Amino acid sequence: MRRAELTRSTAETQIKVSINLDGTGQYDCKTGVGFFDHMIDQLARHSLIDIQLMAKGDLHIDDHHTVEDCGIALGQAVASALGDKKGIRRYGHFNLAMDDTQVACALDLSARPFLVWNLPFPTDKIGQFDTELVREFFQALSTHGGITLHVDLIHGINSHHIAEAAFKAVARALRMAVEPDPRMVGVLPSTKGSL
Repeated sequence: MRRAELTRSTAETQIKVSINLDGTGQYDCKTGVGFFDHMIDQLARHSLIDIQLMAKGDLHIDDHHTVEDCGIALGQAVASALGDKKGIRRYGHFNLAMDDTQVACALDLSARPFLVWNLPFPTDKIGQFDTELVREFFQALSTHGGITLHVDLIHGINSHHIAEAAFKAVARALRMAVEPDPRMVGVLPSTKGSL
């Protein structure tokens, strides 16, 4: 089974994450940051990756450490669950429309982390949530998951829709990339011999 479980503990956060790449999109996320929980729920539901994420962070300072460290932990869990990556599709892409917003995502489970981020927000906040933390989460996920990740805003005027469309677009692209390829069973999707 392509599953992973890990605990991350620092002076700033204590995180426990469990994922199943072959799940049905079940989620149980409690980080203390309401909007972020909603986004991780979207990531699980639309990637069909089961995600359990529990975090206790220094929210009396701000949400930054909790959001970033959750990205680190989820990235590490994805990399661990993928194992040697034999038989996966490796690449994923998706254009997602949500009301006024369209976000495009393309990614490669290359083990070469790189984030290209063209997702400007018209506001600094979504409720109490800092919009700049959306990028921080995906930077951490990309770096620690070994993912080349491109996220582009095609158009959009509502910050909530832009953030949610980004999480859903990445989810759908990730779903495509982690799926087993029936034409490549047991074969590494690379000419290098390793990923």
